[in-house]
Amino acid sequence: MRALVSQSPRTSASGEGTHTLAVVELPLPVPGPGQVRVAVRAAAVNPVDLATANGVLAAGGLHPARDSVGLGWDVAGRVDALGAGVAAYSVGDEVIGLADLLDAVSGTHAEYVVLDTHQIAPAPPGVDPVAAATIPLNALTAEQALDNLALTPGQSVLVTGAAGGVGGFAVELAVRRGLRVAAVAAAADEALVRGFGAEWFVPRDVERLGAAVRALVPGGVDGALDAAVLGGAEVLGAVRNQGAYTTLGPASAIPLRGIRTSHTWIAADGERLAQLSQLAAAATGGLTLRVADTFALSDAEAAYGRLARGAVRGRLVLVP
Repeated sequence: MRALVSQSPRTSASGEGTHTLAVVELPLPVPGPGQVRVAVRAAAVNPVDLATANGVLAAGGLHPARDSVGLGWDVAGRVDALGAGVAAYSVGDEVIGLADLLDAVSGTHAEYVVLDTHQIAPAPPGVDPVAAATIPLNALTAEQALDNLALTPGQSVLVTGAAGGVGGFAVELAVRRGLRVAAVAAAADEALVRGFGAEWFVPRDVERLGAAVRALVPGGVDGALDAAVLGGAEVLGAVRNQGAYTTLGPASAIPLRGIRTSHTWIAADGERLAQLSQLAAAATGGLTLRVADTFALSDAEAAYGRLARGAVRGRLVLVP
């Protein structure tokens, strides 16, 4: 089968080296006990894929330095083989899934991928696989980040990067939890994030974020979800004393003024993913699925290059 990998034949122990993208031929993976093989129909490209491809994650110690590492987290596809003991799925089932192991020979940017059953969920009914492939990583990250904040209905939450993949879902999911949302995004994206349900809006280029938020929410918001990874020093000023803050990156956040700080590290969760899939179903429309463009797997380098240039609204999706 064909699979996209990041190759670094001169990788050092620190993970530094010359990294190149290549579509290579690998043996067709065989599902083991409790696993399924998915014939990939679509796979989104995310910033974490770019960081893996560039060797940033290996350099940061998040996976061992390798001469070759598989790429891709998100997938939408069809089950085409079952491992021993799998009863919840059948060959032919349409699914979405999340490959959350960083040190992989092959990821979802491939023609086939093997996943544990806890990494997949039924695909959203009535939704095209290209759009469905944008759900797993970003929606699960947003949901788990909101869990970490542990806010209650009626409380307020600041979402940075509110026009992004995680941030957009975070705004919608926060509103569904009964939270009042202050969104940070580019000025041109104000209508977009208000459409997601944001009550307040702050342009991302404001000089003092904390002061701007407090002008809208006296005393500060109850929690902040730093999807843009602006860093605690900038965002904590917007949070009330003894509030909550979570970030998606490894940057430290000092718990000033008794603020409870955390890092959200995504973990596959099939049960939660199934709930998000139902929410995104065509008949429900509870999540806004955004596709910026599609690329053939053979043209993956162009997709990665476009993501690296930035200013992408919605996800870029590879189609084998």
